[in-house]
Amino acid sequence: MKEKFLHYLWRYKLLLHSKLESSQREKISVINSGVYNSNSGPDFLNAKIEIDGQLWYGNIEIHVKASDWYLHCHENDVNYDAVILHVVWENDANIYMKNNRPIPTLELKNKIHSDIINNYSALYACNLNWIPCENQIGQIDSFLIDNWLERLFFERLEEKLMFIVQLLEDSKNDYEAVLFQMLAKNFGLKVNSEAFLRLSKSFDFKIIRKTSDNELALFALLFGQAGFLQDDVPDNYFKSLKQEYHYLRHKFKLRSISKNHFQFFRMRPNNFPTIRIAQLGALYIRHQNLFSELLNKTTIESIYTFFTVELNSFWNTHYTFEKESKFSLKKLSRNFIDLLIINTIIPLKFVYYKKRGEFIDEEILNLVRSMKSEKNSIISQFENIKIQSDNALKSQALLQLKNNYCDDKKCFECAIGDKLIRFNNSSYGT
Repeated sequence: MKEKFLHYLWRYKLLLHSKLESSQREKISVINSGVYNSNSGPDFLNAKIEIDGQLWYGNIEIHVKASDWYLHCHENDVNYDAVILHVVWENDANIYMKNNRPIPTLELKNKIHSDIINNYSALYACNLNWIPCENQIGQIDSFLIDNWLERLFFERLEEKLMFIVQLLEDSKNDYEAVLFQMLAKNFGLKVNSEAFLRLSKSFDFKIIRKTSDNELALFALLFGQAGFLQDDVPDNYFKSLKQEYHYLRHKFKLRSISKNHFQFFRMRPNNFPTIRIAQLGALYIRHQNLFSELLNKTTIESIYTFFTVELNSFWNTHYTFEKESKFSLKKLSRNFIDLLIINTIIPLKFVYYKKRGEFIDEEILNLVRSMKSEKNSIISQFENIKIQSDNALKSQALLQLKNNYCDDKKCFECAIGDKLIRFNNSSYGT
């Protein structure tokens, strides 16, 4: 038996209320179960309980065993002086207040419907399952799952906002500067995200504004700050960039980072940091006010078009400065642009409108539903248990479900887990 399960039972009043009585045989009626407290102190605050006809206002503490009260030293903590009811699974000890008055105790062992106990046990019995409910999730109505996934998508979106809000605070609400930093971070993908973010923060964004109408200057700025222009390479394009960066470095008093921060090992050539930096630079050559322009892009095709950029011809035959390769156009793929939309554009637009008191939930939902689902091992496993992901909304939501609920067995906080625990049971409140 887990204490979290007892919290869940009490919070949602999944008790056989007709059988509620204290260990002293006093009839108990739960009028208000209180506010769940996730911080230190009693588990539920400001509850309203009737005990043997007497109305009580105060806090509720919950334990698996009554003796846990002493195990946790609550008798010495003033925060527990206002506890009016001790709710336990097993009443194995008498508990007293400081004035030696016994605390009313409610033992739940025989006051929960057997269906709920059995359903709970079924969820937690198979520790080898990929997710706790993989054998039962097929019983859940698709309407409930779809609604839960929509909520999880926005929950995941909200988590991404914290990082953006900090960037906005640091930049004094310069959305163009924050967009550049977010794009840089996500152009680096998972392996090089921190290195690209460090690159974007290594100089003031106003230098981007001053160089974005000059391709040589902008590319020299980006590659020079990334540390890729420090060596000597017998190539005219490289020499031009190096010479231009030498001028920019002195003009703006720049200090580069080391190219050793960027990883090439075991990466596909199209994801090499040099290619991604070149593509990021090409984007800012084509669009000088990216954020302002992206605010007006509401369809997936308009965003794909926006990110269609061409690189300097040098990169058609190179993946790095040092070595020539076969001719290949290095365009941004739709899958890569989808990642930028999910991780940069949607979160930043959401923050922008939210700060203005406007909500664009429907626009965001329409956009992510028009995007293809991500393909990874988690999505494949969900498909193996008949949970299909046919768009980006579902794939993002399923990642949130797996990482934030299933892995930690937070079934009580999950709409699917909650439904399965209550499944086939309608008499828990009687």
